[in-house]
Amino acid sequence: MRMQVKEQLRGLPPYQPGKSIEEVKREYGLSDIIKLASNENPYGSSPAAKAAIAAELDRLAVYPDGYARTLREKVATHLGVKETQLLFGNGSDEVVQIFCRAFLEPGTNTVMAAPTFPQYRHNAVIERAEVREVPLVDGRHDLEAMLSAIDERTRIVWICNPNNPTGTYVNETELRAFLDRVPPHVLVVLDEAYYEYVTAPDYPQTVPLLNEYSQLVVMRTFSKAYGLAALRIGYGIASEALIRAVEPAREPFNTSTVAQAAAAAALDDQAFLRACVERNRAELERYYRFCDEHGLKYYPSQTNFVFIDFGIDGNEVFQYLLERGVIVRSGRALGLPTGVRVTIGTKEQNDRVFETIASMLREKQLA
Repeated sequence: MRMQVKEQLRGLPPYQPGKSIEEVKREYGLSDIIKLASNENPYGSSPAAKAAIAAELDRLAVYPDGYARTLREKVATHLGVKETQLLFGNGSDEVVQIFCRAFLEPGTNTVMAAPTFPQYRHNAVIERAEVREVPLVDGRHDLEAMLSAIDERTRIVWICNPNNPTGTYVNETELRAFLDRVPPHVLVVLDEAYYEYVTAPDYPQTVPLLNEYSQLVVMRTFSKAYGLAALRIGYGIASEALIRAVEPAREPFNTSTVAQAAAAAALDDQAFLRACVERNRAELERYYRFCDEHGLKYYPSQTNFVFIDFGIDGNEVFQYLLERGVIVRSGRALGLPTGVRVTIGTKEQNDRVFETIASMLREKQLA
């Protein structure tokens, strides 16, 4: 008898990260590469966060605070919630995993949009739950169809807001109408990884909604606008009872000392965050103008990325840009096969993207 992994893992592909800068340099003999594939903050992280990391380097032999007390206190104060309403994870990816581990099992199902952040589906498959995917309409969540997909065996509904990979959002009126109709046995997880980048006035302020909807979870992260993607730290916000119920599914010491310290310092530096968000919005507007001038379709975005539909195979666009030192994410890997997702970079990086895309449009006679 041979060793065998679980049946549900056999056909489940592992996460495929985009090509690294070093990999592209070696493969194509290029020296100047810009990576705009993973929605990282092109302006880096707060100097205060870097100083906080340096201050912890003499304590690397000591296990981290499993309760993340200092960070917990700061986040609770920042959000106006109790410390016991927070669950910290090794990135919000782990928070997704914790809730799937806690709620999903064979015979249950989970409802999500398609395409959306792939880790909802990935973790549900591992727990052998049925995955019910509801297609986006014009790049947006079809909340009515998602409600129709819910039944007595549904355990979690996922709303990525703003949605990855489209950057679109569910507004407050839509969200409230949806929550009012979700049965009380169903957990609703709002993934707000890009929350800090949002500028839409009708975007829902969800933390106060936790007092009205007991089955609600809000997820946020320090990986995006705060620029701490390498340190892997995110969190969930929910009722005290819900957090207490899922805590046993969290691994001990799951967030590192340096991640906790950097996140706490980054949270204190809201001036750095605001500057990054303002620059991002200005550069995003430049993408809109470029696309309008060249007749390219795109989804209006509330994030630090934009999805551009070229009407041809996204892999073809991806490859053209890659060979010229610009790394983006092919829509084919994201469920939108005729475009690419581009992280909004610095002005200089975006100038190069525009020049490269304009050249491609001329060469392929797409303009």
